[in-house]
Amino acid sequence: MKHVKIETVSIKDHPELNEAWVRQVIADDPTILGLGDLVLRDKERAQPRAGRLDLLLQDRESGKRYEVEVQLGATDESHIIRTIEYWDVERKRYPQYEHCAVIVAENITGRFLNILSLLNGMIPLIAIQMTAIVAADGVGLTFTKVMDEVTLGLVGEDEDVSVVTDRAYWEKHAPKQMLALADRVLGLVNEIDSDFGFNYTKFYLGMSKGGVVNNFVTCEPKKAHVRLNLRIPKDEQLTAELEESGLDLMEYKWGMYRLRLKEGDLVKHTDLIKKLLRMAHESS
Repeated sequence: MKHVKIETVSIKDHPELNEAWVRQVIADDPTILGLGDLVLRDKERAQPRAGRLDLLLQDRESGKRYEVEVQLGATDESHIIRTIEYWDVERKRYPQYEHCAVIVAENITGRFLNILSLLNGMIPLIAIQMTAIVAADGVGLTFTKVMDEVTLGLVGEDEDVSVVTDRAYWEKHAPKQMLALADRVLGLVNEIDSDFGFNYTKFYLGMSKGGVVNNFVTCEPKKAHVRLNLRIPKDEQLTAELEESGLDLMEYKWGMYRLRLKEGDLVKHTDLIKKLLRMAHESS
């Protein structure tokens, strides 16, 4: 096989290429970024008092959204700030989706890569370096991910290092009414699959059957509610049903639907909550 020397060019300094051309290339085929099966939701999306977002992409299966900022040349402070600002605006406007900020630049310098790394973990952030390659009949773009978003551990993944407690610990630290509410959730779980019991840890009540931990559902008794975490893949129809139900729905995070259950919710919404528990069990 003959080796062919590759010629790269700077898009920023090119007389014909520009940022609009790059945006269109990505918009025509968002999968080119290497972030999965993405589709274009919007291009040059107007932001309230914050300019325009270059590209809004969405994963076909999970619904996760990517706020993409394109920069020619080397990364700089203004584009990094803009990337984070657009991500923040979108996640507040559409909290039912997961969001990730993406900066695409020709040169992500070591200095700014360090800054981005410091922010990553607090902000889901991906940095992609693009290269323009001259071909016989045009110019092609390649994209290399130089920094990926930090993947947060799921509840129960650090079970071996978490502090194991017992019922007495929770009777001491949680209100009696909220612990009783968690017990009623466990009762509904056992209607779906018997012999489950609580796996008591310092931070939550997980699920265990036959000595095997299976935290498809966890309960966190608080002062005035029980936070119910259900490991269910995000579904737009289910999200809409929960929003319309009147239950106190929290932001979808870590692959889980999260509810603040109060006394009376299990009576009023028994069928819906049991449906959620069954879905979580089937997904485990």
